[in-house]
Amino acid sequence: METAAMAGKPTSSETQSEVKRIRVLLPAPHAHQRAFINSQAKRRIIRAGRRGGKTVGVAILAVQRFLAGGRVLYAAPTTEQVGRFWAEVTKALASGVAAGLWRQNVTEHVIEAPGTEQRIRAKTAWNADTLRGDYASMLILDEWQLMDESAWEEVGAPMLLDNNGDAVFIYTPPSLRSRSVSKARDPQHAAKMYAAAKADTTGRWATFHFGSADNPHISREALAEIAQDMTALAYRQEILAEDVTEAPGALWTRDGIERNRVKAAPDDLTRIAVGLDPSVTSTGDDAGIIVAALAADGHAYVLADATIQGSPAQWAAAAVYAAQEWGADRIVAERNQGGEMVKSTILAADPRAVVSLVHASRGKAVRADPISARSEHGKVHHVGSLPSLEDELCLWTPLDKDSPNRLDAYVWVLSWLFGLDPAAASDADLLGKCVV
Repeated sequence: METAAMAGKPTSSETQSEVKRIRVLLPAPHAHQRAFINSQAKRRIIRAGRRGGKTVGVAILAVQRFLAGGRVLYAAPTTEQVGRFWAEVTKALASGVAAGLWRQNVTEHVIEAPGTEQRIRAKTAWNADTLRGDYASMLILDEWQLMDESAWEEVGAPMLLDNNGDAVFIYTPPSLRSRSVSKARDPQHAAKMYAAAKADTTGRWATFHFGSADNPHISREALAEIAQDMTALAYRQEILAEDVTEAPGALWTRDGIERNRVKAAPDDLTRIAVGLDPSVTSTGDDAGIIVAALAADGHAYVLADATIQGSPAQWAAAAVYAAQEWGADRIVAERNQGGEMVKSTILAADPRAVVSLVHASRGKAVRADPISARSEHGKVHHVGSLPSLEDELCLWTPLDKDSPNRLDAYVWVLSWLFGLDPAAASDADLLGKCVV
């Protein structure tokens, strides 16, 4: 696909034939790309599978809007994601840059027509703070599911005021593993936006959905190979681009959690504890930190999710802070990751902390089953909304090799409150086996 752009408009003494023209080469979009490129909706949300062609498609859209005189801002969470988009844009506009029609700043990822508002820019952005400092006639947020919602709500939307601009959101439903790098407060925020947009009848919103196999240029052999390497759930999410909020076989359900949710905990709490599932490094998985309490009637109340990604000193400080904030009796922490170091790190943050270490000698499903059973019988209540924790509970199944960190911390603390040994197989085993 090719189009043309003029290097300046003709003056009264020039003829059209004297105006320098350059060719802009763009890939021919496949059918699903063409659908969102040609859409006239002010707000477009694209749900697509990995390698489905969404980034190439929005690069075509961005270049077309730029050629029409627009001011385009593209943002994605990481430099690698920005790089894929920018490679397509610079390839398409290279002849115009070489001819002096546009000026390119490689460091800032900017191509612009000097002296005008016409510009295309790509930048990394996780949240409102990293997106600030610009305005646009078209804003494109790629990998939207990984961004904090504030990127749009606080900064992105106001950026479009000057030009009554358009917004494009692109996402792939994240697997449990990919959610670990997300900055979203609610891991389902992109899916919820898609559902709301699909229900819109005004024409202001348009939704587009296609999977990896809908890209005619992708290897069918590679897709077949990948299917053997991924869990069925991850394949549905990242390849078929399905918004899955609950995994078949999960020990918790959305309905069950919602049925037992309360707005506030009762006043007769008898014990409060903090569950901690440590991480080894500051750049690895999150350290799960869950606060829960037991009431006089034997029901448990999950009060807060203070999970963080950080160094041992940081998660120890966060666990201690949560214990102090909620008046917890103790911190119940897994010792598998670091052994006695876990306890010493917590005590370094607060020498007065009471720490119980638990050892995961049984399978994760065995540890989680008694807590799941109590949840089913209405004995566990979530206080308010805990979206990230609930996402992990409802998307993890006993067939998964790894369990997420919030889930583990949740099981540790509730097991302790209920008087169970999380390393044992039955409710008859008491917490006496834990190292205190």
